[in-house]
Amino acid sequence: MRRTGWPISIAATISLLCFAQVSAAQNQSRKGHVVIPESSVERAGDNGVMAHTHLRIMMPEGGVFTGTPQPNELPPFPGYFFETPASIACIYRLVPHSKHGCNPNETTDNPTGGSGAIAIVDAFDTPNAAADLADFSAQFGLPPAVFQVVYASGTQPALDPSGGWGLEASLDIEWSHAMAPNAKIFLVEANSNGFLDLFQAVLVASNLVATNGGGEVSMSWGSGEFLNETKHDGNFTTPGVVYIASSGDSPGAGWPSASPNVISAGGTTLSRDPNSGTFLLENTWQDAGGGPSQVEARPHFQDRIANIVGDFRGTPDFSFDANPNTGVWVLDTNLFQGGPGGWFIVGGTSVSSPSLAGILNAAGKFAASSQAENSLIYRHLFSDRADFRDIIFGNCGLNIGNFARVGWDFCTGTGSNIGLGGK
Repeated sequence: MRRTGWPISIAATISLLCFAQVSAAQNQSRKGHVVIPESSVERAGDNGVMAHTHLRIMMPEGGVFTGTPQPNELPPFPGYFFETPASIACIYRLVPHSKHGCNPNETTDNPTGGSGAIAIVDAFDTPNAAADLADFSAQFGLPPAVFQVVYASGTQPALDPSGGWGLEASLDIEWSHAMAPNAKIFLVEANSNGFLDLFQAVLVASNLVATNGGGEVSMSWGSGEFLNETKHDGNFTTPGVVYIASSGDSPGAGWPSASPNVISAGGTTLSRDPNSGTFLLENTWQDAGGGPSQVEARPHFQDRIANIVGDFRGTPDFSFDANPNTGVWVLDTNLFQGGPGGWFIVGGTSVSSPSLAGILNAAGKFAASSQAENSLIYRHLFSDRADFRDIIFGNCGLNIGNFARVGWDFCTGTGSNIGLGGK
């Protein structure tokens, strides 16, 4: 069902936190709801023609939270348990485990790795991308990014009137930088969200990564599957480049996530103690995309899970926190759905793709292709489970008919990250 957009001011955006996670000292209502922005609405006839983002935004039922964010390596507003670069790094063991239980309000150890390049492919122009990335980095104590905006067609694209693609770009560059702060970050802007324009941007992004030491191309967008999608899988085969795509925010497989030449980035939920903020466990996110492809044949790296996926490509491969109820902080001061932007709490598998691109980059293996990277991931699935957190709680899928299980499953694939081994 189509959801109406909400104008967002900085104060109103942050007020949503009073309704999702709140400290004992702030005894306020937790009621709230998730908004699907215009850019993430799936429309009939778009499959294989137009792509949509995979964003989910927490919104309040009412009330106001006011204040001035203070850069202090912690959340811009205290008392809430949404994720920061340091809290995520703690949970996924990119830094030593915190004595604070990975509480976002007390954990400040950020990732330090990364090299080569990560190219983000998004549609339309994001005017404040560089300034917002700099302020995001300052807020959380990250080093300044080596960052460049590139116009895929050679000319500056128009703005997305809804602002959703701008929020997507801000999320993508900020969280890829957060997970791999020493990697070069390129934002490659396509003229539109039409697949032809996005394919052009993917080509430009691929060449940038290949000529800057290798790395990853992240695509937090897609559509439902379509009959001739296999003809376009060749867009993701530049040597020395690993491609990552969000698996989607609804049950079933989507494209390009289902391409055998792409790592499919799925979604999970991070559960915390509501009073202390201590990380408890990671389970499924019921709305995360995942399932057997209806078009793509099973790739060789999934032969050992043929009893689960059958003859077709299974998604996702690898997962990351994507539930908007356990979402991440994003700064986007571009216009959004009729109002000014600010700090957002964002979920959806749009969070997964750039974040996992950063983790793979920081791991430093720099595989020759996505299939080579997936071969490494799936090999470790059967040999060294210490490199992954096997998600064994929860369910997902059409009619909530898929269940988390030991090993690979349609909800979270191989699971989520532990450290930098096996990737």
